[in-house]
Amino acid sequence: MAEGRIVKAISGFYYVKSDGEVHQCRGRGVFRKQKITPLVGDFVEYDINTPDEGYVTDVKPRKNELIRPPIANIDQAVIVSSAAKPDFNPLLLDRFLVLIESKGIRPIIFITKKDLVPDSQLEKIKKIREIYREIGYPVELISTKSEANEVNKLEGYFSDKVSVFAGQSGVGKSSLLNAINPSLELKTDDISKSLGRGKHTTRHVELIEMGGGLVADTPGFSALDFNELEASELGDCFPEIEERSIDCKFRGCLHNKEPKCAVKEAVASGEITELRYEHYLSFLDEIYSRKPRY
Repeated sequence: MAEGRIVKAISGFYYVKSDGEVHQCRGRGVFRKQKITPLVGDFVEYDINTPDEGYVTDVKPRKNELIRPPIANIDQAVIVSSAAKPDFNPLLLDRFLVLIESKGIRPIIFITKKDLVPDSQLEKIKKIREIYREIGYPVELISTKSEANEVNKLEGYFSDKVSVFAGQSGVGKSSLLNAINPSLELKTDDISKSLGRGKHTTRHVELIEMGGGLVADTPGFSALDFNELEASELGDCFPEIEERSIDCKFRGCLHNKEPKCAVKEAVASGEITELRYEHYLSFLDEIYSRKPRY
């Protein structure tokens, strides 16, 4: 019996990496009865029956997992937004941040295509960058054709980490990965001008080596709803709101209509930006208005 990590899953086969070698394995039949689905990123035990094929016999406990894309044991998520084509969207950025925070995954923000916007627009984006940096998020601004110094800086984020990329289509995820590791040659299509979004799709999940770590080449987050999040948990996904909520008068304060709310006071004083608070209220309303689950 040996141990390794699943680095690729496709067509019922799991490719397990151990001691620098990758072994093609199938899952045990009992997994189906136990409703266990091995995921890319899982640490597993496996048994090699023949030189060509083995069986995954056990899946170790996970520290986290995502359903779409299906991957486990992620250290960080790189949220890729673009300054233009498609336009920078702070609401969508916060939506990604909440979903990633809710999974206990560290977010990093890359804003691409900084060279495609006029100076006035770039200044606005730089101000927004400072807001997120003050909250504690790493934020990098990147050119369309990533320069050598940019690539060197980006590589440093991946060392000894398992990373997943998130972001809407067309923001330049594949171009970024290609810039950091040119041997990937990931396919990227021109942005569809009629739709305003890219056409790049990936049909399976795979962990690829990059910058001394592993990066998931995946289609990204296809589900951007808050179905797994309760209203009481939303504030914990905004670090600046979570930090100040301990000073709210009422336990379980949702920072909406409650009196003597420390979060609302922080918004009024400018300690919490109105933009982020408005997004919080919008997401809170979305959670309240969803259909009840039975």
